[in-house]
Amino acid sequence: MRLFAILAVKPQNSYYDRPYALFELVTMTDRFIEVGKIVAPQGLKGEVRVYPNTDFPERFLEPGKRWLLRSGSKDPQPIKLLRGRYLDGKGLYVVQLEGINTITDAEALRDSKLMVPEGDRPALEEGEFHIPDLIGLDVFDQATQTLIGKVISLIPAGNHLLEVQRPDPDAKTVLIPFVMAIVPIVDLHHRRLEITPPVGLIDDLLGSDLAASAGEEVTKDL
Repeated sequence: MRLFAILAVKPQNSYYDRPYALFELVTMTDRFIEVGKIVAPQGLKGEVRVYPNTDFPERFLEPGKRWLLRSGSKDPQPIKLLRGRYLDGKGLYVVQLEGINTITDAEALRDSKLMVPEGDRPALEEGEFHIPDLIGLDVFDQATQTLIGKVISLIPAGNHLLEVQRPDPDAKTVLIPFVMAIVPIVDLHHRRLEITPPVGLIDDLLGSDLAASAGEEVTKDL
């Protein structure tokens, strides 16, 4: 089960027909990637509930070495994941970590982060992206090559939303659905992406000042 990939098949005439697959919704810490956050104990025997920040369930299901960044600490420490399971309907995993045997032990791990080495990122196929690679990309309107702003975060939703900071630091950020119909070009090499906002959304996404600059040609094409 891939948590952040859209599994439902959309009708082919739907505008949001083809969402991108997104993986490793993570925070980088030196040479490590955050893949989950411990949110609560589970039961009385040291298991913990983990909110995943990754699209790879094996991070929580396959036994082996992980790294634990305790709340308030700066340096992750190695820890062994003994076993894990997915909680249906909760969007959470339950894992057992070596040396964590009681609810008191588990409670002490609340807000800690599970991590893996940066070099452990799996290879992706075409149309799949690691979230950190999208942060900082410049966003351009494809028709006019107007600079819209810069990607500052990604918000998980039914269709993931790119949060874009406008060039004016006082302007509100805009949210752009990260689907192929709206974001046809993702150029990681040149650190840019291009958008083709549909009719009716350009005002909401880009603001009235950029709506005018987009021109009549965009409206006709869409």
